Amino acid sequence: MELIDQLEAYRPWNAQEAQDKQELLRLLRRGDELYTRAHPAHLTISAWVVSPDREQVLMAYHNLYDSWAWLGGHADGQRDLLPAAIREVREESGLTRVRAVSPDIYSIEILPVAGHEKQGVYVPSHLHLNITYLLEADPAEPVRSKPDENSRVGWFSPAEALAASTEVWFRERIYSKLNEKLHLWKKSEG
Repeated sequence: MELIDQLEAYRPWNAQEAQDKQELLRLLRRGDELYTRAHPAHLTISAWVVSPDREQVLMAYHNLYDSWAWLGGHADGQRDLLPAAIREVREESGLTRVRAVSPDIYSIEILPVAGHEKQGVYVPSHLHLNITYLLEADPAEPVRSKPDENSRVGWFSPAEALAASTEVWFRERIYSKLNEKLHLWKKSEG
């Protein structure tokens, strides 16, 4: 299914998602090349990786943001974003068995990224047009860091994941939203 179709079918969780959905659809319909980093607003994917019992969330300590955060990255030309999210989790955590809890979009966000240095190269300010998926992995499987991106990877309870993030906006607006959705998801599964 095309991303436009997925977004049209997506039911926003709150006002932020409703606004961001409108803007994502506007940019995609306009025909902007959003799948590569060539555009100052480009597609990224994130994953809220949970344990099978939904009691743990996987986070990585990202070097760039100096905070515990979700896993993910750039689409980099890939148009099927769910496999890209799974690829990013595998690369950033060392996990080999990662699966989608659902093929549907879990969350959407437009995220501002301030200009910064990455591996000695200046990256100008830009927007991440982010699509989030709910993925599952086994906390018993070994994890490892990806030194060029993160220094640690670990499992947290959903509440601990919030407390571990030092990025206030992410903690209050994104991760808390993902945990609220997870709580409802867990209730619907049980």
